[in-house]
Amino acid sequence: MVPPTNVTNTTSNHSGGAAPESQDAISTSVGNVPAGRLAPLAIGALGVVFGDIGTSPLYTFREAFHGAGEASANPDHVFGILSLIFWTVMIIVSFKYALLMLRADNQGQGGLLALIGLAIRSAAKSGHREKFLALGIVGAALFYGDGMITPAISILSAVEGLEIAQPEFGKFVLPITIVIVIGLFAVQRHGTARVGAFFGPIIMVWFSTLAVLGVRQIVGHPEILFALSPHFALMFLIQNIGLAFPVMGAVLLAVTGAEALYADLGHFGRKPIQAGWFAFVLPCLMLNYFGQGALVLERPEAVVNPFYLLAPEWFLYPLVGLATLATIIASQAVISGAFSLSWQAMRMGICPRLLIQHTSAHHHGQIYVPQINWILMVCVILLVIGFKSSSGLASAYGIAVTGTMIIDTIIAFFVFRALWKWSLRRTVLICGFILMVEALLLGSSLLKVMDGGWFPLLIGAIIIFILSTWMDGRGLLAKRHGAGSLTEEEFLGALSERHLSRVPGTALFLTAQTDRVPFALLHNMRHNRVLHERIVMTTLITEARPFVPESERIEVREFGRGFWRLIVRYGFADEPNLPAAMRLAARQGLELDPESVSYFIGRERIVPRQKSAMSGWRRWLFILLSDTEISASDYFRIPVGRIIELGARTEI
Repeated sequence: MVPPTNVTNTTSNHSGGAAPESQDAISTSVGNVPAGRLAPLAIGALGVVFGDIGTSPLYTFREAFHGAGEASANPDHVFGILSLIFWTVMIIVSFKYALLMLRADNQGQGGLLALIGLAIRSAAKSGHREKFLALGIVGAALFYGDGMITPAISILSAVEGLEIAQPEFGKFVLPITIVIVIGLFAVQRHGTARVGAFFGPIIMVWFSTLAVLGVRQIVGHPEILFALSPHFALMFLIQNIGLAFPVMGAVLLAVTGAEALYADLGHFGRKPIQAGWFAFVLPCLMLNYFGQGALVLERPEAVVNPFYLLAPEWFLYPLVGLATLATIIASQAVISGAFSLSWQAMRMGICPRLLIQHTSAHHHGQIYVPQINWILMVCVILLVIGFKSSSGLASAYGIAVTGTMIIDTIIAFFVFRALWKWSLRRTVLICGFILMVEALLLGSSLLKVMDGGWFPLLIGAIIIFILSTWMDGRGLLAKRHGAGSLTEEEFLGALSERHLSRVPGTALFLTAQTDRVPFALLHNMRHNRVLHERIVMTTLITEARPFVPESERIEVREFGRGFWRLIVRYGFADEPNLPAAMRLAARQGLELDPESVSYFIGRERIVPRQKSAMSGWRRWLFILLSDTEISASDYFRIPVGRIIELGARTEI
């Protein structure tokens, strides 16, 4: 039987996994960075953390005018839209993510699933555990939709600079974009270890270029800086009610990639990310946005592509090349994030086990998931071909981003209340304000459903259907196995009535239940009529925390006559390695040599039954997903030469 991958609550009190009593306690693991390491980590974070949000000036300000339809390049609209961009970035990126969410680390890890892990710690009291997992499925589905659109719109918007430099190059934009996309996904199997060192410096040049281009224009029109006042944003919303929603649908493009600040918390730490954002990235972005605004004030016709028209003519081709590199790096970060999310989803039991390839011998977080890679590549190419331009893709962008942000805020509400011990009033005021802004952004993006926003919704719905089918199917299987299995007491009682030969050696049987006898053991007894001298029934459990220390990984119970129960606990960011874990069992009296153990694994053949709680086509999908799973032996790194598989037919 395959061990469970469900997430369990943890109440351990070790230094890394205990539920902190305050936001200060919860952030100590990532808040203290040696002074000498702060600058290198902040520079390293530039490419990985800020690549996506750093390429938004390519299209955000332009789309605020193009996407709105009626917005004109007059001073009132320019000042109003710039003010909306600035304050949206300040509220969502600076306040929510950089100052607030970065303090909600789960043993130093960030991101949606780490946040859900924190929330699940309070689920025993609130009863919301299943709801949190459901939100995790929705968030994961939206992230994959975002992961498809980001490379398409980023690379396409960069290559479109060729049209500004030479209009006749327009016919080459799509082919060049597709070639870059294919090359980007083709090199994923080699990992990012070799090129990762260059990400920071390249993105540093990119952000510096953004700032210089913006300052050149601002110097001529310093009055554009008055747009820093929220007065212009409020007046634009009040005086242009009909335009407000369409414009906000474009403004939200300025905060795409904000979630990366939290998702990459475990790689760099809170202070380096905050330092990189407030000291460098935020000023560079705003200087470029305000430079574009100053350009449009001077030349309203420049609204057609204010980013590239900021540059002097001689610098257009180098800028296109630099922008293309920056968008490739931004896309790489999103793709790597999709791999990491898939890995964590597998560990939490949200999706089937897929083939994982580790691309670095030194950094366990660098992985490659072939199935996810090629699916993303095909979808990105179809997006480029289908929408043909970054303006077309901008209509599809935003729904997935804002949906994920809202889910973060909802889950954070429970974390702030249960783990940070915030008062209800404080939590409602802060989370309510953030939700109000995000709801405005989501509502504005919903206006683009018919123009392309249907795509991330369709992708999200498909992924939600697949993942929910998987979880429902696994739940039905667990019920079937539990109904037909024996408890340890029942098994020992029945065993005393039978005369079975005991053969030398140790047999390890994988089981999903911690108090039931595995099917493979009963199957072996029934057909081979023998038992090994020592039987170890083993369950692997994933907990709602990223890492489980070795001191807590193993639990051993002996219940007589050579039978043992071994429970192995992992965090959702740990890499399961059963032979390595077995060696730890000696500390609790169970001496095991992984190379001399016989591993018995139940290989199920799932078939549909006449009456089932699942509809026929969902059962068909679940069976298909089960057939595509990699074997437990590969997933848990069990020595191939010592595996004995016992087949079974299970109806669902």
